[in-house]
Amino acid sequence: MEVFVGHQLPVKLQTAEMEYSMEALKGTTMRHCVWILVWGLAFMSVMRADEPYALSRCEIISLPDNRASFSINGEQKVDWHFGDQYPRPFFYPFNGPSGSTLTRMGHPGAPDHDHHRSVWFAHHNVNGVDFWSDNTDGRVRQKQWLSYRDGDNEAVMASLAGWYDGEGRELLEQEIVAAVMPLDNNEYGLEIQITLRPPANAETVELGRTNFGFLAVRMAKTVSEFFGDGRLTSSEGKLGEPEIFGKQARWMDYSGPVPVGTGELRQAVVEGITYFDHPDNPRYPTHWHVREDGWMGASFCMQEGHTISKAKPLVLRYLLHAHAGPYDHQHASAVHIAFTMRPGFYVEKSSRNNHQYEVARGSFPAK
Repeated sequence: MEVFVGHQLPVKLQTAEMEYSMEALKGTTMRHCVWILVWGLAFMSVMRADEPYALSRCEIISLPDNRASFSINGEQKVDWHFGDQYPRPFFYPFNGPSGSTLTRMGHPGAPDHDHHRSVWFAHHNVNGVDFWSDNTDGRVRQKQWLSYRDGDNEAVMASLAGWYDGEGRELLEQEIVAAVMPLDNNEYGLEIQITLRPPANAETVELGRTNFGFLAVRMAKTVSEFFGDGRLTSSEGKLGEPEIFGKQARWMDYSGPVPVGTGELRQAVVEGITYFDHPDNPRYPTHWHVREDGWMGASFCMQEGHTISKAKPLVLRYLLHAHAGPYDHQHASAVHIAFTMRPGFYVEKSSRNNHQYEVARGSFPAK
């Protein structure tokens, strides 16, 4: 049996290609030609393996205890909690540019407000059922995650949740898309899109008039006006709860000091969250429910209720911007413009191997 050793073959290798000497191939058997090809492909595979793996700048890491963590350049920014031990899912922490969380779990002085879990979805009246407080049988449960997508420009999560009454009947289905994207100066945005529709066994869902719902934010104690040294500012230049509560605005900002460092290096730096409403949302600009004790929420049903139908689901888009320094109106305006220009998201079944669903920006592609 003839054995050919690699270095004995009349083969010239260059980067990403091979040149074979036709003269040397004359008279070789088919077996020899196949061996040449296999050896060359193996060499190219080794060359590719030597290239460093390209890491995504923005990532979602699935964690134990029903959590998913969003990171930018390996730094934790936001965690999504969806375990059944809680009445409803929420985001915590919501870290600022310094790495300290800008939100908290619960009210600083009122134990009956433990339902204020950092950044969360809720509504006080869905078909007459309270999904806002913890003193209710209404529960929001994540039914399944649909897609986790890493990338250089954003990390995107899509999931599906159901809103259930005390008898276990699903009253509302909620599709959630959340994207974390890096901005300048180590700032970032958490863009949120929710699609609300009737469940399979219903044609409509009735949302009652209420100040409470859908997306609420409980700020860190030091950032609040009452418990800390924070400042509430609206896009219209209004300051504080008395001037802002119940008013319409394109966005809301809560900024104040947060602790950074430990020991002798511990100090306070000013950071905040600007909460943007999107012009495509119904009832834009939204009315706001804000409090000096440190929370803010876009109040979709403050003036009147709303009926959701299968033919017309309710789609709402919001952006939470974690920024350094005090509120800057010019900076907020630029972030708002960029937000309004970005397409929304769609979720669909995937045709790719090892993917059940896809989440992408834009309209549903034509079939």
